Parts: sequence; structure tokens; C-alpha cells
Amino acid sequence: MNGDGDLRDAVSAGVLGSEADYRALLQSIVEVARSIFGAKASSLMLLDEEADELVFEAVAGEGSDTLIGQRFPSSTGIGGWVLVTRQPLVIEDLRQDPRFSRTTAERTGYVPEGMMCVPLLHEERALGVLYVLDRPQNAKFTLAEMDLLGLFGNQAAIALQLLQRARRVRALVEGEEGDDVSAVARLAETVDKLEDDRRAAGVQLIKAIDKILR
Repeated sequence: MNGDGDLRDAVSAGVLGSEADYRALLQSIVEVARSIFGAKASSLMLLDEEADELVFEAVAGEGSDTLIGQRFPSSTGIGGWVLVTRQPLVIEDLRQDPRFSRTTAERTGYVPEGMMCVPLLHEERALGVLYVLDRPQNAKFTLAEMDLLGLFGNQAAIALQLLQRARRVRALVEGEEGDDVSAVARLAETVDKLEDDRRAAGVQLIKAIDKILR
């Protein structure tokens, strides 16, 4: 088998490309949020439902070199409160708020003084949280800023949902879910064994799937 014989690899490559695009979008969101609010840092955490942990997926400003991939229990601190209640939160002085986990902040290498945090929601699911840390202290928070933060949250939720979908499909394609052979992998392997017109038709189907995944 040659040419487009390794269909499974082609589909997998399409998924990996999509994931890179979604991660770049998430990074762009935190970069722009940090810039617009004049903050020292902005970050986005994804809820890993299986592990019940929040995972840093994108960071701008303080911690950008070290935080990606770090995990914390989903119930921890302000982010945990926002995730559970699904309510945005603005705190100008974190020292006065009992929900703030200074120990967790110290583990990240940066302890903020103020924080804006919004839940990332898709339909009925809470996907994660978006943080904006340490806006200028002389900047009075307004309802317009809350609306703007909500817009960033909506965009981040869409990107997170797409990232999760790409990762699920990749897990299927690459057979990462236990010993089960994925439907996509089975299809690719079956098409590879066909001949002539039947194989050509199967290749077109795989290419259509690959296009969707991209």
C-alpha cells in the first residue's frame, strides 16, 4: 500500500493540525485580554473532568514560561468557586477574600493582588475558567468591562470546546482509549484492503472525514 495508503496517519495529522490551531486561538485570547485590561497576566484553565482538575492551557504575562500543563484540584480557590457557581467574579483585594488560595498561587510562582475570573460555559457544561490578574489599581471596574470579560469568556469557551473535540477524535484515531479499535481506524484499515473503484470511493470518504476534522 502506498500513495494515500496510510489513511489513518492522514486523518491523525488532520486532527493534530486542528489542535494546534485551537491552542493558538486560546493563546491569542489570553494575550488580547491581558492587553485590553492592562493586566499583568491572563490565563485560561481547562477542566479535566476525569481527573477533576483544572489544567493551564494558555498563559500571557506572568507565568507564561512555566504554567502550561500545571494542574490543580478543580475545587481550589477562586477558579474553583467560579467553576462551581458558574458566576463571574471580580475581586480588587484578594487578601480580604477567604476563597483565595494563597498556597495555590504560590505554587504557580505568582501571587496576584486582584483578579477577574469568568467561567467558560458551553451549553450546560462548565469547560474551564478565564483569569485576568492585576489590572491597574487606579482603574475603576465597570459593567462595560464585565460585559467585555464575558465576551472573552464566550470566545474562549468555543475554542476550548473545539480543542476538546479534536483531542477526543485524536484519541480515537490513535487508539488511545484502551484496547478498543476506533471506528475511524477500522474504516481506514478496511478501505486500505479494498480494490479499484471500491477503494477509490473509500478514499474519498476518508478525505471527507479528514476535511471535517481540519
